[in-house]
Amino acid sequence: MAIQCHLVPKPRGKWRMCIDFRDLNKACPKDFYPLPQIDQLVDSTSSCALLSMMDASQGYHQIMLAPEDRKRVSFITYAGTFCYIAMPFGLKSAGATYQWLVDKIFCPQIGRNVEVYIDDMLVKSKEAQDHVTDLGKTFSVLIKYKLKLNPGKCAFRVRGGRFLGFMVTERGIEASPLRIKAILDMKAPTNVNEVQ
Repeated sequence: MAIQCHLVPKPRGKWRMCIDFRDLNKACPKDFYPLPQIDQLVDSTSSCALLSMMDASQGYHQIMLAPEDRKRVSFITYAGTFCYIAMPFGLKSAGATYQWLVDKIFCPQIGRNVEVYIDDMLVKSKEAQDHVTDLGKTFSVLIKYKLKLNPGKCAFRVRGGRFLGFMVTERGIEASPLRIKAILDMKAPTNVNEVQ
């Protein structure tokens, strides 16, 4: 049975096709593969001389579905009925499956010079002169497993940047300007009632 699809606006004027997989998700067992602790990933970046932040391009769509599972993710549009050949956004186990994949392929580097949270990757180097080598190892893995990056969401050889919503630098975590903008823009109270 095919499911209807909907288009949802994304930033920068793009669109995301969303399928309502609620019924399929109810029928599927929960995948208990653990996601990394964000605070530990962010903390691990302190005292690193150089960082490179990378984002997988349409990460879930880079994982092929088994042919026998494709009929379960079919959807209907005005143009006909189609099915995914790659893992779609919205499946209950998609995040855990993707994390398992990246943990497996980056296993020798994770915790040492790479951190990965689903499709967000960070290459970190304690010494600046090691960063090109660390990037080379990471790119070798990406090439071997044919994972593509979104160049618009990558930053290479930087001393700090946004990772998982935090500003990370050699000094550690800093407040992200985007997160504190409302506080910085807030008008100072002028009377007792405004303070309360």
